[in-house]
Amino acid sequence: MRKTISGLLPILIPALSLVVLLAAVFYMQPRAMSYTGLNLLFNLAVPIALATIAQMIIMAVNDLDLSIGTFVSFAACVTAVYMPQQPLVACAILLAAIAVYSALGIIITLRDLPSIVVTLGMSFVWGGLAVLILPAPGGQAPEWLRALMIAKPPFVPMAIVASVVIALVAHLIIMRSTFGVLVRGLGGNSRSVARAGWSVLALKGGAYALAAVFAVLAGMALVGLTTSADANIALRYTLLSIAGVILGGGEFVGGRVSPIGAVIGALTLTLAGSFLSFLRISPDWQIGAQGAILIIVLALRLVINRNSQQEKAS
Repeated sequence: MRKTISGLLPILIPALSLVVLLAAVFYMQPRAMSYTGLNLLFNLAVPIALATIAQMIIMAVNDLDLSIGTFVSFAACVTAVYMPQQPLVACAILLAAIAVYSALGIIITLRDLPSIVVTLGMSFVWGGLAVLILPAPGGQAPEWLRALMIAKPPFVPMAIVASVVIALVAHLIIMRSTFGVLVRGLGGNSRSVARAGWSVLALKGGAYALAAVFAVLAGMALVGLTTSADANIALRYTLLSIAGVILGGGEFVGGRVSPIGAVIGALTLTLAGSFLSFLRISPDWQIGAQGAILIIVLALRLVINRNSQQEKAS
């Protein structure tokens, strides 16, 4: 029983924080307790959840990506400029970007480079390309993408349905598939994976490519919601994605990640912004307040982990 509870802790803690925040929002604004209210609260959760999953995959192999935000902005610019009229061109550019991401993972592994430095440098590249494609805010969302993002399924808003689908798909890929097991094993002990006969370079390149796919989807979802793009539209996603992974039970080392927890963490961060707005906290202070919420949840997780370790030792 204790093993089951300890295994569920990475999901239970972020889920509890989400429930507490949601209850606080409902208490302050009862009208939010409706289909339309929930849709407004979680409207921007889908692109954040996709970006968080992308960051989680990178963190699963013991790396950290500081270019997620600019890459999502780049993908959004490509989608808004080329997808409506030239979909084949847009797909070609996005596929090339995914290939570049995969090559980055291989180069980082081959040359034993720090991922933080490489991805930080690439953030300027993606940002520059985004500005070249879309110098000023503009573009438009393809009709099919807009229709998908504003769809109104029965009973539950589209944002929540999409978040559940993202969590399940990511869980199946990372936690259930052979590739996901190898990726997590690569983060836990890359030498053991190499001794087992698997190519570390291929796995690293595949992990980076998969992360890029989710990041591209994040950019497309963002355009579908905002109906336009900007070269700086998703810069905050870098820090939000890292916070979402950690809040959802992930760790910086050892390939310890939780796809479902990561999506819940993304939803919590999205809801935190609305909660702080209801408290009439200035936007200048909201980022700091979100950081405080993250610290409180992490402190709670640390206390629970220490208690469980002491119980095991005794």
